[in-house]
Amino acid sequence: MRISTITNLAYVITVGLTLLSGSAFIMSTHYAGEQERAAEAAWALDESIETLARSAEATTEDARLYVFTGEGRYQEAFQRALDQERERERSIRLLLDQPLPVEEANALKSVQDNAEALDAIEEAAVENFSQGRAEQARTALFSPEHEEAQFGLLSSVEHFVDLVSTRTQAELERTRAAAELWGTVARWLLASTALVFLSVLYFVLTRRVTRPLLQMSGIVKRLAKQDFDVQVVADNRRDEIGDMNEAIQIFRQNGLERERLDRERRKDQETKDQILQLMHRLQACRQESELPPVLSLYAERLFPQLAGHLCVMNDGRTTLTVKGTWGNPSLTAQEFGALECWAIRRGRVHLSAKDKGDVTCAHVGEEPLGAALCVPLAARGDTVGVLYFEGRGDSEALAKARVYIELVAENLALAIANIQLRDRLANLAVRDPLTGLLNRRSLDEGLKRLSRQPEELPAALMMIDIDHFKRFNDEFGHDAGDFVMNQVAAVMTDIVKGQGVVYRFGGEEFSVIVPKATKTSVLSLAENLRSAIANNPVGYQGQPLGSVTVSVGVASTEDGQTASTLLQRADAALFQAKTSGRDAVRSDWTMMHD
Repeated sequence: MRISTITNLAYVITVGLTLLSGSAFIMSTHYAGEQERAAEAAWALDESIETLARSAEATTEDARLYVFTGEGRYQEAFQRALDQERERERSIRLLLDQPLPVEEANALKSVQDNAEALDAIEEAAVENFSQGRAEQARTALFSPEHEEAQFGLLSSVEHFVDLVSTRTQAELERTRAAAELWGTVARWLLASTALVFLSVLYFVLTRRVTRPLLQMSGIVKRLAKQDFDVQVVADNRRDEIGDMNEAIQIFRQNGLERERLDRERRKDQETKDQILQLMHRLQACRQESELPPVLSLYAERLFPQLAGHLCVMNDGRTTLTVKGTWGNPSLTAQEFGALECWAIRRGRVHLSAKDKGDVTCAHVGEEPLGAALCVPLAARGDTVGVLYFEGRGDSEALAKARVYIELVAENLALAIANIQLRDRLANLAVRDPLTGLLNRRSLDEGLKRLSRQPEELPAALMMIDIDHFKRFNDEFGHDAGDFVMNQVAAVMTDIVKGQGVVYRFGGEEFSVIVPKATKTSVLSLAENLRSAIANNPVGYQGQPLGSVTVSVGVASTEDGQTASTLLQRADAALFQAKTSGRDAVRSDWTMMHD
């Protein structure tokens, strides 16, 4: 028999006994309540009757005081007491309508008659006194009839109280006996319930529960310590213990599965932590050349079974070049065309694998046992490169790592885009957008740097102005003027390369800082620059623009002059070159000798 059947049967018996016990307790409580209500009713009835007697005595006293003193206040007090007494008499008349014992009803009727007779004598005496018959009134209040009525009232009240007390005592004894009887029955029923419960409990615990539980306790303890290698012995019992044994087996299987999931979750968290560290370091890079070593270091940790490349797009957006490598990738070239990669074409992740039956990127070699994953690096609407991974065998390893690879690619693309944007902004801040030369702000920084770095001295500064530049704008248009500006900048950059730095000062004026230069060398360099520009005729869109000449002013720190005055002195020398006929070189030291 199943434990549930035994316990259900015991439950039915226990519930039945409990209901009977409860009913007995209810009956006991009912009789106890009747006992209390009987006592309260008797007390209320006695109180009402005795109050009537006291009221009668009060009316008698007030009536006698009135007929002896004649004071109105005693008459008023008599009238109030009389009204109260009549109110109680009406209550007594209502009691007579209740089902009282015959003797009590007769005694109550006697109380009512005596009270009415006494009231009639006293009312007549008060009326006689009010009409001037004082002696008659006093005689009536102290007459034998009055004494007899008053004594009769008190006697009938006492008799009624005795009858009620006797009846109440008998009723209390009856209800007390009934309450004790039902209480005893309830206690016996409770004792029987407890006996049935303990008997069933003893049988279930000793015969059906304790023994198998002891056998399972060791298994449960090992499972509680996360030791899921323990073997659960099969038990074919078709009762609750068998169900528990089956539940323990399921718990062990769930524990094994939970351990597997925990291992995967810990591994996933470790991978995400590594990716987070990689993200922080990528965002901290300030140059594009810093990105490949950081990515290679963490790619080997994150994907030890995979090899790969970081391929960056060139400025023309036509070619991808490998900038970083990890593992030993062998399926793709170090440089390939952008359109050879399906990830670039589609703008989405592309898997090149034989077992997937998809098209293979043209830059991926034919390898029957290899698979390659290309992830486009796109940020701010621009594709900056490709994150390439390859693995041996089928594509399962790449498929498992794909989510993490895409997360790395997303942050890598953002880091590359940020660095490229930062470089473009930096170039815009320090370079002239038309000629690509360093601007006036950079010139000021270069002159300040000369003042801070004595090892660069002696140094020289050339100020260069294109002669009659307005003519090109007026005759050929501003586009032709911009072309002349770019040609002059290209010639100056080529001549000065390796010796100094060329700046666009503003308008058609340029500057050149030449560190560690003597007067002789800088004058020679200035003359070479002037002659190279003059001997390089310029044509724009098939139309000759004529010769271009420049005027050059040179200043040096070789004679002990400070670097902070180079600009003013070179500008003054340039002014002299222009006023002396242009297409000439002048220096501040020749001006001093003149």
